[in-house]
Amino acid sequence: MLGASRNSLAQVRESLTERAERTGVQGFDTLVEELFAVARLLSRESALRGLLADPGTAGRQKVSLLESLLSGKVAPLTLEVLGEVVEARWSSPRDLVDAVEILGFQAAFTLAENDGTLDAVEDELFRFSRIVEAQPTLRAVLTDPGLPVDRKVAVVRDLLADKARPTTIRLLEQVIVDPRGRKVEDAVAQLSELAAERRKRLLAEVRVAAPLEPEQERRLAAALSRIYGREVQLQVAVDPTILGGVVVRVGDEVIDGSVMRRLEEARQRLVG
Repeated sequence: MLGASRNSLAQVRESLTERAERTGVQGFDTLVEELFAVARLLSRESALRGLLADPGTAGRQKVSLLESLLSGKVAPLTLEVLGEVVEARWSSPRDLVDAVEILGFQAAFTLAENDGTLDAVEDELFRFSRIVEAQPTLRAVLTDPGLPVDRKVAVVRDLLADKARPTTIRLLEQVIVDPRGRKVEDAVAQLSELAAERRKRLLAEVRVAAPLEPEQERRLAAALSRIYGREVQLQVAVDPTILGGVVVRVGDEVIDGSVMRRLEEARQRLVG
């Protein structure tokens, strides 16, 4: 998001954080489900999202429209949170939909943090993204526009049955049910970044040719933390194609210390 949308998203996210700190997470389970449901509704109804994101309409008018549609159908907490969203200024209707979904993600991560499962959920999301990346057939199934949504959800549930927490499955179902043009692996990567953000950490995706020892992971995390000035959470994946060394991605920045890269550089020098 850019401009007004970026500022508005920061504002509504901070408001949700303050609400959790002030009153606790009671009602957040319902909030997650209802925010996801509203995000899906707005994805389908272009006229409605256009009205609710219209910068030429007063915020109070948009809140009144929202209340006329959802009052009695969602919990009071959900209506309050959505009221703050539609009162804010958005650069595009799509940004408003994204904000509603992100608040749902944030509420889910707040619940996970509260019950001590946030680290596990973060790791499960990362592992799922690696599975999708490694299995083109699975990716094709999950992104097939001709396949009913309930079939895709069933695939995820069957794949992760007894292997992932309910929060992880709930989050993955949302991005699969309502992809909005996103690649599955990109949407899951965003979820991982939001989870890491809950702990004020950077997320570093690390690819190595062979598993790292715990002490190696500790030293790498410490080195990256010194570089970036913040705690860094590692998500390590084994990738034999890099031959040796390590490739680290932090946001858009890539630190490539792999043998494959060095071989390619040597090849380029030889051919001029």
